[in-house]
Amino acid sequence: MASTVTRRTIIDLAGLDVPLVEITGAEDGPLLTVIAGVHGCEYASMDGVRRWTRSLETRDLRGRVRAVPVLNLPAFRARTPFVVPDDGKNLNRCFPGDPAGTLADRLAYAAFTQLISGSDAYIDAHCGEMVEALEPFALYDAGPAEAGARDLAMAYRLPYVIRQEPGPERPVSGTSSSAAAEAGIPAITAESGECGLVQPEAVQRHVRGLDGVLAQLGMADSPHAGAGDPPAVLNRFLWMTGTDAGWWEPTVKPGDAVTEGQVIGTISTLDGAQTLQTITAPADGVPIFITSSPAVAAGGLLLGLGVR
Repeated sequence: MASTVTRRTIIDLAGLDVPLVEITGAEDGPLLTVIAGVHGCEYASMDGVRRWTRSLETRDLRGRVRAVPVLNLPAFRARTPFVVPDDGKNLNRCFPGDPAGTLADRLAYAAFTQLISGSDAYIDAHCGEMVEALEPFALYDAGPAEAGARDLAMAYRLPYVIRQEPGPERPVSGTSSSAAAEAGIPAITAESGECGLVQPEAVQRHVRGLDGVLAQLGMADSPHAGAGDPPAVLNRFLWMTGTDAGWWEPTVKPGDAVTEGQVIGTISTLDGAQTLQTITAPADGVPIFITSSPAVAAGGLLLGLGVR
């Protein structure tokens, strides 16, 4: 039996009783922090972290793991995708947070200061929300910690790895992994699973990926060493929106290869009589996620295109 010590407890984050699993190995080593459930309906990643922490209890471990299987408890309990229902903010746009802000700001601040800060590596585990079809990928940010972050992303062994540069083309800011990167912590966002489903293979990708990270950090041997093809590396992530409200109908799937100028979807009137907008690929690339719901607002997000 491995001589690890597991402690399952509750941590107070912004007044919320958040479940925390701490696993300490018999030997010294790095501190790895893993958080899932930043978005309330991304169940495959939550279940992956749940299953992974249980598997560590019988393994030899060097160092320490801190894992939160469900961070955004208000959204989880209300089954609210993307945002904290109390204030309507996307928690993963609020890091590193604000102790004087609304609940999402305070929760981001508490998670960042009490869990992420001081870590040797950080993983934010995600999957496609209820209206997102998704090709598994890991994302890391350019910056002072990017060499270590790239190693983590490659070790997670998902089909695609995306390097995100700062600047006007960057789709979003305020994510937990970008805040960690700015603090000099090697960090990635890892996504496997889609449409709010608990798909067994998507869950296992997270388990295998987290095991790969442990091996990369020298914290444990991976039972999946050498499994799977090396990820393809993408250097831009273009998030595409529509101009019109209406019925969104993509003509491609996540993971398809598309070429510049190719039609990848349309927005039409609700009665289907008129095409309001034809969406074409701005470059050769791969749709990484696609909004799977036909309902789209003016300016609504349609898909994310990964470009080499």
